[in-house]
Amino acid sequence: MGSTRTRIAIDAMGGDHAPAEIVAGAIMAQEKWDVEVFLVGDPDQIESALKHHSSNLPLPQIIPAEGTIEMHEEALGALKRKPKASINVAMNLVKQKKADAVVSAGHSGAAMASALLRLGRLPGIDRPAIGAVLPTMKLDSPVLVLDVGANVDCRPKFLEQFAVMGTIYSRYVLGTPQPQVGLLNIGEEACKGNDLAIRTYQLLENHPEIAFGGNAEGRDVLTGKFDVIVCDGFVGNVLLKFAEGVGEAVLQMLKEELTSGLQAKLGTTLLKPSLMRFKQRVDHVEHGGALLLGVAGVCIISHGSSKGATIANAVRLAKEAIDNQVLERIQSQYQQHSQPDQKAVSS
Repeated sequence: MGSTRTRIAIDAMGGDHAPAEIVAGAIMAQEKWDVEVFLVGDPDQIESALKHHSSNLPLPQIIPAEGTIEMHEEALGALKRKPKASINVAMNLVKQKKADAVVSAGHSGAAMASALLRLGRLPGIDRPAIGAVLPTMKLDSPVLVLDVGANVDCRPKFLEQFAVMGTIYSRYVLGTPQPQVGLLNIGEEACKGNDLAIRTYQLLENHPEIAFGGNAEGRDVLTGKFDVIVCDGFVGNVLLKFAEGVGEAVLQMLKEELTSGLQAKLGTTLLKPSLMRFKQRVDHVEHGGALLLGVAGVCIISHGSSKGATIANAVRLAKEAIDNQVLERIQSQYQQHSQPDQKAVSS
């Protein structure tokens, strides 16, 4: 498996359209992003899907696995019962330094649990967070929302860590020089919200490495006012699914209105380039997936309904995280903060 290119292990058996669309996305990713892809799963099914594709590059290497974690299964129990499941084998490739990242559109809970069990947490991080990039009303100024599903219940220090990790990702991957962090809440005032929100506000307000912009109400999420928004995984997951639903509804309504009648159809032809750009901004397919921040390896969790283009974009996300040394920067951040404490103890 020696290669100088970024190596991505893809769970070929995860997702509603596996393995056909996963394989299609893997080939697309190799051609677009100059990466080396390993397809992890049932060799017979993967080989059958590969027969429908041709490429100027060598086809992805197949890494055998036995079974997959089904969506109805409880994550931890299933992972233990199926040690050779595709998501476990993919994570082991990263653990063994044979791959640089994992992409999965399968059981998100299983992907997170497998990452924790096999890769572990980064030093200084109590809980990993799933970070999703959403479009805003400002062109080329997305917002990173975390956590969107990894932690249903959170403590203030968890959200503080999410803010630090989100700041690093926004700065080095999304290219925001000084990311503005917002705390998702029901009002702008510092005294608003539940106990978690009030206590987290105080932590973020006093954190030297965070540009804290205060509370972010729901209507602020997509305005571009904030670059990073932190919340617990319960609220974040609801927000993410709602945003996806709104995007799909707006696209459907535009399609219906712009194609009703001959005059509208002529207008649609003229507007087609603009409509395509609009679709790219709001369609979750274009974003590829969400990064699991806080584990000792790069892991991208894609939508269960992912098709080829989504998987290819998920590989792009993984490559960007690796190229910009996101894990190393997070680890360095917490090592710097721990050094004074160590000196104090030694003295």
